[in-house]
Amino acid sequence: QVQLAESGGGLVQAGGSLRLSCAASGRTLGTNAMGWFRQAPGKEREFVAGITWNYGFRSYADSVKGRFTISRDNAKNTVYLQMNSLKPEDTAVYYCAVRSGSDYDKWGQGTQVTVSS
Repeated sequence: QVQLAESGGGLVQAGGSLRLSCAASGRTLGTNAMGWFRQAPGKEREFVAGITWNYGFRSYADSVKGRFTISRDNAKNTVYLQMNSLKPEDTAVYYCAVRSGSDYDKWGQGTQVTVSS
């Protein structure tokens, strides 16, 4: 089984930055991507960013493109999300996730990101 340990959430003013980290442990064999999702109160969970484990191909939601950067360290089974120019609408619980097939189906417990105006 895969366990995901997240860190880096917190409170920041608009325009500030945060860096989220997620370390995967346990059985990671078969993982083809890791990524980040977020969920704001009353809203559906949405995809934020992902990175494949082989070529490091990156994808981003339009709402964060140009502001967020996802990266990974394969040796450490760790993925990062550098969040710059944060906006109040970025406020959400951010979840680390693992994809082993076509779908992200393994999730961390989430870390709160709050951006004040």
